[in-house]
Amino acid sequence: MSFTAEVKDELSRVPATCSHCDKAVLAALVRIEGTLFVSGKNRYRVEIATDAPSVARLVIKLLHELYRLKTNLTVRRSVLHKTPNYLIEVPAQPQLAAALVDMGVLSPEGGLVLGVSEQLVSKDCCAAAYLRGAFLGSGFVSDPRGDFHFEVIVETEELADGLVDLLARKNIKARIMQRRNSYMVYLKSGSAILEFLALAGAHQSALAMENARVIKSVRNDVNRQTNAEIANQAKTSRAAIDQIRAIRQVVEAHGMENLPPALQDFIKLRVRHPEATLKELGELANPPLSKSAVYHRVRRIEQLAAELENQNR
Repeated sequence: MSFTAEVKDELSRVPATCSHCDKAVLAALVRIEGTLFVSGKNRYRVEIATDAPSVARLVIKLLHELYRLKTNLTVRRSVLHKTPNYLIEVPAQPQLAAALVDMGVLSPEGGLVLGVSEQLVSKDCCAAAYLRGAFLGSGFVSDPRGDFHFEVIVETEELADGLVDLLARKNIKARIMQRRNSYMVYLKSGSAILEFLALAGAHQSALAMENARVIKSVRNDVNRQTNAEIANQAKTSRAAIDQIRAIRQVVEAHGMENLPPALQDFIKLRVRHPEATLKELGELANPPLSKSAVYHRVRRIEQLAAELENQNR
């Protein structure tokens, strides 16, 4: 089961906070996943399609309980994806027009409502329920072990703006992107997605995502530390090679016995311990030397080597 499917399964089981929350959930689902057919004045038929069995059960349950509407369920199997698709048909019946008006799908005059009906989301709990229904309809959230992404696809810009406004009530900043004839409301940051899951009621999914975020953060920290250590080791190795090359030039030109004792001691240490850092060489010296003292010896050898190269040009 994908993470999106897990979230939808959890959200479909969230109990209503007040007596109007279920209506908000159903209204969002019908608006986003429903198709409205008109066969005459005040004569409508609705089809609602979903890939999630838990969402199909919820839609049928709410249609029956809230509006006493008759429904027909057809289970179709996709040849391409080999996954079931659930088609819920609400046939023409006397109370359907009033139900569509009550859900904010139609205006009392019979026209389509393009945005979010304010009467459905006046309370914070109902606003959260509407967002829950929107995600159950066309929501997607990526596996938190990878890159964070969250989206809900809607058909009208007004509905997209309405969802963004509902999220903004809880300081969740969402953006809108147009896709041909639809609009995508999306979140990119892990913290914003977590806030949505908690707001909508998917607490177990939010916990699973937070655990994945912690694991990812620790893994990234370890990788950064490892990469830094590898880079430091490579830098130390390159510096040691350059120092040994300079030592060879200086010893061949001047002779070991003609160099100052301090340089002779350093040369012996560097040749014996080619992989050591300057700090480690200082600790190996007898008596021990500070890192700056060792670096001063390195600089002196490099200067002598540079003078030799200038003389040979």
